[in-house]
Amino acid sequence: ATYAIVEEIGKAKSEVLVQAYSFTSKEIAKALVDAHKRGVHTEIILDKSNKSPKYSAADFTHNMGVPTLIDTEHAIAHNKIMIIDKETVITGSFNFTKAAEAKNAENLLILKSKELAKLYIDNWNKHKKHSEMYKGRQ
Repeated sequence: ATYAIVEEIGKAKSEVLVQAYSFTSKEIAKALVDAHKRGVHTEIILDKSNKSPKYSAADFTHNMGVPTLIDTEHAIAHNKIMIIDKETVITGSFNFTKAAEAKNAENLLILKSKELAKLYIDNWNKHKKHSEMYKGRQ
């Protein structure tokens, strides 16, 4: 599943929007930074559990200039979503983590639909409004 996500991010031409509960996958973080470096508008909203004293993928994306936000509104921001180029939606139970790839039973959907992507973008923007910029390890 990680490979499929990285491949879709690699195809991004204009935008990648991310919502993630757990985000520790080096491969996915690198793909997002690479997209950002290619000029693809890339933004990430994470659950507040990503604010930690340990170095994380959130630190990596933040330090590499990718706008990384923390959703502070919810007890758990349990989303696992990527919206690419306003037409591809990646979702499912799959957390963007090494454990999800190597140890867990997970599912992942990659859907191609501008109509569905618009609904997900609208929801992503609602969450962005109550999120705060990530400022690095606490």
